Amino acid sequence: MKKHWIVMVAICAFALSSAIYAHAQAAQSSQSTQPQSAQQGPAGVPAPLQLNGIAPPAKLEFPPVNPKNFTAASPSAQEVDSFLKELWGYDPNRVWQVAGVQKTDAPNVSRVTIFVGEQGVSHTPSTTVFFVTPDGQHAVAGSQVIAFGAHPFARVEQMLQQQATGPYRGPMSKNLMLVEFADLQCPHCKEAATAMNQLAQDFPNARIVFQNFPLTTVHPAAEEAAEYGVCVAQQKGNPAFFQYVQAVYDTQAALTTGADLTLKDAATKAGADPAAVAACAALPATKAAVTASIKLGQDIGVDQTPLLFINGRPVPVAGVPYNTLKQIVSYAAGQVGTQTAAK
Repeated sequence: MKKHWIVMVAICAFALSSAIYAHAQAAQSSQSTQPQSAQQGPAGVPAPLQLNGIAPPAKLEFPPVNPKNFTAASPSAQEVDSFLKELWGYDPNRVWQVAGVQKTDAPNVSRVTIFVGEQGVSHTPSTTVFFVTPDGQHAVAGSQVIAFGAHPFARVEQMLQQQATGPYRGPMSKNLMLVEFADLQCPHCKEAATAMNQLAQDFPNARIVFQNFPLTTVHPAAEEAAEYGVCVAQQKGNPAFFQYVQAVYDTQAALTTGADLTLKDAATKAGADPAAVAACAALPATKAAVTASIKLGQDIGVDQTPLLFINGRPVPVAGVPYNTLKQIVSYAAGQVGTQTAAK
């Protein structure tokens, strides 16, 4: 998409987890690390001592937790810890401690204070704050809102297991399920294809699903490309569909000047009959299939592409280093007891 990938990050849980951590880093100051009252702003901590511009080797230690900073009935410290583990557990160097769960002036809105840092980076943890809504189902950090709880991605994971029926690579099992929402005319989706192909190689036990999400307001040929893809998959199967996707990406620029010819050529490269695919693409049932995929994405909060869901956890695949993607998938596999062949 034309927007910077950071904008895309801001719509999803990965963004909030990053925002919570980034806020902690930005909050570093000369203030105390103790949580303040609910009426006060978040506390900061001193920046780590620098020697010749290099941070010293660190053994991160948290300050004592004051029981008086736990004044709210919910969430519990254990629930907050489980929530943070879901967000950050993939990173073995990131450590945190729940420092307070306090009442606020807003009825049943809880203010959560945490200490967080990276082992080997700083002696001193940072302090940050987010809020939990009265229903206990959502966390708010800055302008971002995501599901909160010990299993914040469970609802979306269940929806995708039931409704993400697009072409897929890998096994039939949905134990480890990666669902990509993509637009075939989206330049960032084309860039992300390399990472998606690598994930398929590194995690052969993962079911990797492609869901069409054409953004027609900016990509006028995207919907037709999606419809052709539905028909290629129907006529020639999943492997042919992914060949078609790669062929479209390889000639993506030509979609702006000759979409029909470009898409027929991509269908041919996938081993399909281009005339039959074109006829199928015009059918109401085909258009309905694309519409259903778009609605599924909208129902779970997708409004940018590409966006990857790893067992329900949204990650902006085009804006995240591959090693981080790999860590998150490996962590998800471990949570569900799926063996991986990650290299």
